[in-house]
Amino acid sequence: MKIQFLGATGTVTGSKYLVSAGAKKILIDCGLFQGFKQLRLRNWAQLPVDPRGIDAVILTHAHIDHSGYLPLLVKNGFRGKIFCSSATRDLCGILLPDSGHLQEEEARYANQKGFSKHHPALPLYTRGDAEQAVRFIKPVDFGHRIELGAGASFELSPSGHILGSAFISLRADHRLIVFSGDLGRPNDPIMRDPAAIEQADYLVVESTYGDRLHSREDPAKMLGDVLNRTFARGGVVVIPAFAVDRTQTLMYYIAQLKAAGTIPPEIPVYLNSPMAVNVTRIFNQHHAEHRLSAEQCAAMFGALTIVNSVEESEALNRKTGPLVIISASGMATGGRVVHHIKAFAPDARNTILFAGFQAGGTRGAVMVAGAESVKIHGAYVPVKAEIAMLDNMSAHADYAETLEWLAHFRTPPRTTFITHGEPAAADALRMHIQERYGWRCQIPDYLETIGLAG
Repeated sequence: MKIQFLGATGTVTGSKYLVSAGAKKILIDCGLFQGFKQLRLRNWAQLPVDPRGIDAVILTHAHIDHSGYLPLLVKNGFRGKIFCSSATRDLCGILLPDSGHLQEEEARYANQKGFSKHHPALPLYTRGDAEQAVRFIKPVDFGHRIELGAGASFELSPSGHILGSAFISLRADHRLIVFSGDLGRPNDPIMRDPAAIEQADYLVVESTYGDRLHSREDPAKMLGDVLNRTFARGGVVVIPAFAVDRTQTLMYYIAQLKAAGTIPPEIPVYLNSPMAVNVTRIFNQHHAEHRLSAEQCAAMFGALTIVNSVEESEALNRKTGPLVIISASGMATGGRVVHHIKAFAPDARNTILFAGFQAGGTRGAVMVAGAESVKIHGAYVPVKAEIAMLDNMSAHADYAETLEWLAHFRTPPRTTFITHGEPAAADALRMHIQERYGWRCQIPDYLETIGLAG
């Protein structure tokens, strides 16, 4: 039995782990690389394994850095089943076609404006490719062992990161390997706590916040402070937000702030993300996985205005504050929010408010680092707006919360592989785990193959 690390090494994107057990090849997660150009170019390179030889894919959750390569996998010959939770299937049915659509639109816009180095610019995959991939997805229930053949099986447990997110416990060749995917946080306002995992021969754990602790300050208060500060300037607050989880958390807090009178109830708040609207509706179909009631979901929608058409989206860029715009994507890598940043970043009255981790090489990371300009659509846009960050709204566990989750293991895994983190974060988590528990830890390299002893 062996595992090859096809992504999420030295970075927080591109999650792909290939487990080979006998004649079986099982791919855990199938994500896109995002951020730095040298990472994004990996999406265009040939996959190191023939998709036709992969027997099954198991997804931890629907975020594009864990699922966004599926359309290419299917396009290039994969014909097995893609297993995931029911909510992840529903979310992939929205996120993957949207990803294909965005790539088609960006290629079209690049060709129209002539700023691409490629002639013509082409999408990585299309909406049609994504819709074809969704047809291969087979939802499974949490807590049920699913047989894969040749003695291999797996089970999903809730990880508390986003709707549908799961830990994967994979059994093959008399070994048990657990994949954390993205580890959620205890006491999240929306998601239920991560399940306790007590046993693994090998563990693959994420390290996004392996070198940091989340602020213990009330995120609703922090959000209210940023909003009121910007409103006092007559400014616009643009919030790049992930369509899954982060947008719903922001909607929840804004509804609370308006109901309490902490922010003026009459201030318009626009949700400019058709995908986020659809995702929020899916929350009503999976109440067992989160803490929100139907009434709370309805109140979230009542506190804002939904933007539907492209024309309405473009009209927002001509408005003046005070107002709030929530739009995808969370790291400002694409979508409608990029146009809003282009319109509002040059004005010092405005605020660009980030609400979570910004991967290296993304526009979000560049702006949070204090850049005086940011490249959008082939040209540099001056950044004079306030850049604010709500880093305690992350859906990822910090290192203390990760150590707390690891405490549930009755015996140490033989090896704990630390992935899905920038180099400093991964190494810091390695040190924390070794110092606290004395476990054997390893930080794998890109494309490294490691044997898993029996």
